[in-house]
Amino acid sequence: MANPQTIADLGELGLLERLFRYCPGDVVGDDGAVVTLPPGRHLVVTTDVLVEGVHFSDRTTAPADVGWRTVAANLSDLAAMGAEPEGITVGLSLPGHTPIAWVEGLYQGMADCLGRWGGVVLGGDLCRAEVIGVAITALGSVVPQRALYRRSAQPGQAILVTGRHGRSRAGLELLLHPERGAEVAPADRDRWVMAHQRPQPRFDAIAVLQDLIGEAGDTAAIAAMDSSDGLANAVLQLCRASGVGAQLHQDDLPIDRALTDWLGPAQAIDWCLYGGEDFELVLCLPWPLARALRDRLGQTCAIVGETTAALAVEIHAADGDLPQVLSLSQGFQHFG
Repeated sequence: MANPQTIADLGELGLLERLFRYCPGDVVGDDGAVVTLPPGRHLVVTTDVLVEGVHFSDRTTAPADVGWRTVAANLSDLAAMGAEPEGITVGLSLPGHTPIAWVEGLYQGMADCLGRWGGVVLGGDLCRAEVIGVAITALGSVVPQRALYRRSAQPGQAILVTGRHGRSRAGLELLLHPERGAEVAPADRDRWVMAHQRPQPRFDAIAVLQDLIGEAGDTAAIAAMDSSDGLANAVLQLCRASGVGAQLHQDDLPIDRALTDWLGPAQAIDWCLYGGEDFELVLCLPWPLARALRDRLGQTCAIVGETTAALAVEIHAADGDLPQVLSLSQGFQHFG
């Protein structure tokens, strides 16, 4: 069987010609893209860098899934800001031996994700590197008074979380150790693997929130963040930015019952709090709005606690044991 054609065989210009098919023809080919924002909206910019061996590998993630995940990570940040996607730029670092089919699969996954949630590939850059790296900058737009920030939480608010946490970590475990798949039901396995490979930015929850606020309302009393670095990390970051604390209730944590049955309660709670890469939303907001949002979203969200004037962030168990104090040192840190 012949060796697959690599980007070294094709060359930079040849590869660019292949990749231009994923971009609108009227915005690529110049030194920059000119983007028109909808009237009355502000620009929101976010960047994520994903590196082979740190964020993905061929062992767990097909090229199209890498493309989806890289875009979804950025779109999740836009959703957490209350923004709508306008487009992305792509910085791609590649070894010369990278198969062209891998790069085309990557871009197809990006296009699939953008096709689902909005936005286009506006351009980017290529360079040679020892390992594959994908740096995405996403551009979004938001009506100024509808923007969401981490700093806006107030004491006495509800903490609402979308989705079930720990699923992505479970999916990664099953991809790394396929033999463990025999321990779980096929439907659970498929759901957890999909959560890891094809996360869904929660623009749906933001749309419902904006609808509940109404045309005349604003988001000044709402704090938000995505949970890609873990649920505990998101709560801690929101509290730090807002100058508040939090009490979480262990029994209300959003965990699949099947995950608890598989791992046991202690491990399931750990993966829920610290597993990361669930790409859900954590919101601090007034109780009436939180209850209304929960009623509209149903099983896809949960109220897990409340903010406090005291600055500690604690999780309380139903059995009355002393609360556990959460800290950033317990979660993933790139340079920890």
